[in-house]
Amino acid sequence: MVSDGQVVVKFGNILAKHCLDQRCSMELLRATEHTQSISSQLSIVARVKAVTGESKASSELLLSNVQNLIQSVQHVWRAAEAACVKGLGQPPADREEEEVAAFCQQWRKKLTLYRAKEALNSDRDELGLRKTRGAKAEPTLMSLVQEQPLWCRNIPKHPNSRKEHTVMDRHL
Repeated sequence: MVSDGQVVVKFGNILAKHCLDQRCSMELLRATEHTQSISSQLSIVARVKAVTGESKASSELLLSNVQNLIQSVQHVWRAAEAACVKGLGQPPADREEEEVAAFCQQWRKKLTLYRAKEALNSDRDELGLRKTRGAKAEPTLMSLVQEQPLWCRNIPKHPNSRKEHTVMDRHL
């Protein structure tokens, strides 16, 4: 879990670096710094728990840190979505940054298509409001990650793969 938190931090830092909106970029950086901090705390607590053995207090502390990390990662995802909607500048020729930008563009395209379909939907109630029953939820970055089959998440995308994984090769 700690390593997955680090992947989300790296993802957020790449997006913040290329976000065109200063406020979104700063919010994303704050969220990634918070996630980095909680991820480090979780790593320390897990190592201490491994050495000290089973105790109720250490288990509760570990669980609390895991819950905090999950909430922090969700905050990064929301800030990343805002950054993607505001727009990203052109990333340099770095492979990882290109993959992150392509992933975000794919999500933004899905979101735009969803919103266009919703705008054209004439399924309205008697007050002229759009009916929510049976409506599909708006796509999120996390839903795009979850759509990928498990077997292809860790497969390197390039034939000359290196030993380390890029941000997008890891499951988020």
